[in-house]
Parts: sequence; structure tokens; C-alpha cells
Amino acid sequence: MNLRISGLLAVAAFVVACLLGSAQTLARNAYITNGSSNNVSVIDTTANTVIATIPVGSEPSGVAVSPDGSKVYVVDQFADTVSVITTETNTVSATIPVGNQPVGVAVSPDGSEVYVTNLGFNTTDPTANTVSVIATASNTVTVTIPVGISPNGVAVSPDGSEVYVTNGGSGSVSVIATATNMVTATIPIGTPGPSPLPIGVAVTPDGNEVYVTDANNNTVSVITTATKMVSATIPVGTYPQGVAASPDNRKVYVANSDSHTVSVIDTMANTVIATIPVGAAPIGVAMTPDGGKVYVANHLSNSVSVIATASKTVIETIPVGAAPYAFGVFIQPAPKFAGTPGKTNCYGQSVSALVVQFGGLARAAAALEFSSVGALQNAVLAFCGG
Repeated sequence: MNLRISGLLAVAAFVVACLLGSAQTLARNAYITNGSSNNVSVIDTTANTVIATIPVGSEPSGVAVSPDGSKVYVVDQFADTVSVITTETNTVSATIPVGNQPVGVAVSPDGSEVYVTNLGFNTTDPTANTVSVIATASNTVTVTIPVGISPNGVAVSPDGSEVYVTNGGSGSVSVIATATNMVTATIPIGTPGPSPLPIGVAVTPDGNEVYVTDANNNTVSVITTATKMVSATIPVGTYPQGVAASPDNRKVYVANSDSHTVSVIDTMANTVIATIPVGAAPIGVAMTPDGGKVYVANHLSNSVSVIATASKTVIETIPVGAAPYAFGVFIQPAPKFAGTPGKTNCYGQSVSALVVQFGGLARAAAALEFSSVGALQNAVLAFCGG
């Protein structure tokens, strides 16, 4: 979102002075794919209630929200399609054919491409063991990229230059250069013992590390992006699947489906500092943009556990549809604001631009779907690094 900056600095200064009050949680929706219900539950992350249920294709599993929060891409695993949800109306606006048995999905930072892993239930299908690249402008597949065997998770680097794909059948991670849509590196995953089964993947916001869950070895492999090598292997719970990195790069959250827990990894030491009991068979995990809460989809409990990151405890359990996956980045991101993060005038510029564009902060909060002016203020502070 590009906000024009005007000269109403006096108004902005007055508003800033009045609004430096208590911080509130950033209100964004979570989109939970329910595999056996063939629908998506929409959770208001402020009220922690389901506000909509959206029918999609057969066995929805992977999910990814666009960087501007306007679209949600849902993988329909048994329909070989991707359903596109427009968040303004919470309805399906397009259905895109992709490869054989798609599972994972991720959106590029500029929102122009969507990457879908095709697991390949039918291994004779030429689209099995590939990644489909969707151009969002046309909602069509423009490229199909061969990767390893049984690709699962997919994540895009923060600068959009690389895509990381976990290959469950090959025990590896494929690195795709987005400039050429070619695999430029293949990284072995796992430790001595059972055959490695990489599933989930998350790139830290600073782009320096990639965290990959190895379900068969009950570990998380840490890849250093500069060297394309595994730099650490971290024991976690049993059969880890989903993984998410915190906005400040300091924590990683891992859903351990067979031990019904979430492991919290300190990225400075690459050790587990907490283990949090959740529902049965957690798969998907994602964080709110302010880093205050973690949402976990419990596949066998038909619920979502909400973890407060400060206390590392479950504060809510939300019923959803049958067999939720939510495999991917399923929470709407924070909107972008005017100003340069880290600069002293960033907050004032952002507030001034919001006042001008929307005719006041109250109207801006409503238009951008924040629960209050205070929640909007908190989002601007987070964007500016204040």
C-alpha cells in the first residue's frame, strides 16, 4: 500500500502526541483450511472467533495470504486446483488448475507470483514432483519447474530472489532462482537414522536462515542461505510438520503433530526453550504480524489453539471445520505505511499520510480493518520500528 505524504505535519504531531497510549493487538484475519469439510474458516484474531466459512475445492491443505492481505491462495489437494479468495468479500473469485496433488503454496513478496508444490499422487503425471508458478495478474500457470520427489512445503525469500521447496521423498530442499525459474541448489536434510522426511519450511524475515522440519527424525534443520548448507540440527517433538518464524527473527515455532505440542526455538542459540501442549495432531502454525500470538491448526481436534508468545501458554481454543491443515502462512500481514522504518520521522509521516488519505485516523482504522485507532497506531509503530 502506497500512502502519499502531505504537509499536515502539525495535525500529525498533534495526533501523535494524543495517541502514544496503550498498545493493542494488531487485528488481522486467520484463514484455516479444513481438509474434510472442504472449506476455510476465517478467524478474527482480535475476538478469536470464526466470522466466516468459505467453501473451496476438495481437501484444502496449503494456504498463503498475499503480502497486501487482499487475496488468499488455497490448495485443493484432491481437485488439483488453487482457490483464490478475495478477502474483502471472503468469497472465491477464481479457481486455477495446477499440477498433480498440490500441497504447499507461497506468494512472492511483490504479490506477482504464487508457487505451488505438486506432491504427485499419480507419479506418471508429468506435473508430479514439480512446482507450478502462477502469475497473479492472469491467474494462470506460466511455468512448471521439476524439483525433488514428493515436494511438500514451499517458502519464498524476503527479497523474492529464491524459493525453498522441501522434497519429502528425496530428503532434500530444492532452491529455485526466481529470475530463471530453475533449481540452482539441492540441499540434503536429516541426521543418521530413519530416512529424512522434510515437510515444513520457513525463511526468517532477515533472509539469513531457513528452518526445515524433518518429520522422520523429529528434528529441525537450519540452512544458512549464504552457503546453502545445514548449519544446525535441532531436536524437537515427534513428527514435526508446520514451522513459522517470528517477525523479529528471534523465535521459531514448530508444530509437532504426534506429540501434540509446539516447540519454541531460540534462533540465537538454536535450542528449544519451551514446549507448549496444544490440540491433537497440530500441523499448521502462523504468527500475528505483531508477534504477540501464534495460531496452531489441530488436525484431529478440529480446532485452533491460540498461544500468547509472552507467556508461552494457550489462551484460547477455537472450534473450526473438520481436519484443519492450515499448512502455510495463513494470517493476513500488517499493511505497509509511509516513511522509512527506523527513521525518526517515520511515525509522523505515516500518521500524516493516513490522515490525508482517509480523512482521519478513525476512518483509516476502519478502512484498513483494524479494531481501533489504538490498534492502527500499534501497527504503524511496529512498521517504523518504534
